[in-house]
Amino acid sequence: MALDGCGVVCKYILLIFNIIFAVVGMAFLGLGLWLRFSENTRAIFSVAELNSSAFVIGVTVLIALGSVMLIVVVFGDYGACNEKKTSLQVFSVLLFLLAIAEFVVGALAYSNRGKVGEKLGEFYMSLYSLYVNSQDPAIGVTLTFIHNSLHCCGMTGVHLIEMVKQTCPKPDGIMEHIIMPNCPVTIVTVFDSRAPLVMGIFIGTGALLIVALICSGVISSQLQRPSSSPQYIILNPSTSSLAAPQPYPQPYPQHVTVSNNSFPDQDPVVFTPLSVVNIPLAQA
Repeated sequence: MALDGCGVVCKYILLIFNIIFAVVGMAFLGLGLWLRFSENTRAIFSVAELNSSAFVIGVTVLIALGSVMLIVVVFGDYGACNEKKTSLQVFSVLLFLLAIAEFVVGALAYSNRGKVGEKLGEFYMSLYSLYVNSQDPAIGVTLTFIHNSLHCCGMTGVHLIEMVKQTCPKPDGIMEHIIMPNCPVTIVTVFDSRAPLVMGIFIGTGALLIVALICSGVISSQLQRPSSSPQYIILNPSTSSLAAPQPYPQPYPQHVTVSNNSFPDQDPVVFTPLSVVNIPLAQA
């Protein structure tokens, strides 16, 4: 059935949301798969002692999160574009679970901000060591993103001895041409000082998921309403009082021939009576 104005608005909101979700999901999944199956990092996952390291956990989270996001996008796009209620219901369930996970992770990250900051610092040091040894371009892009986001440079920050200075941001002042903040300490400090902001990002993301969940519910409710169809009454000899008045007092025979004496050369017209008549009733 056709959606009304509110349903159409919700449909386009879901499409825009799914496009953004798909881009982020593909970025997470692509980076996670590259770090997992690259020749330079594959050996890390085969060492039993490193299975609980921050790097392995981070890569696993990237792959799992990217996969879940793409699955959500598939159900959301199919349900919104084709107006399929079943797909929208699955999409709503997945969005609800993701929203709950966002709120829980945000609260846990805020309450354990010191430990989480240390784990993120360990993850950065793993990326740094891998890039120094392999010069993997994917790890280089990741380091460049981290350096520019936090405005830090490598493990030391000293421009003369830093081994990944090509991935560092441009210095802001004269002193930063000599030394910049190092990233492990910056990560721990920033995460500890900006823990409320991090929690706000998680909660804001969860709120966006709730908005998409509401839009999905609106579309599903409109698809659930039965479409209005015209009602009919069937006339038979027992309902002759509802039929239109007959011009002749006597019923017609099986075939009635009406002729016009004014035109003797014209062929007679034969009328075949209908036994059942469907008359649509006007809607109230």
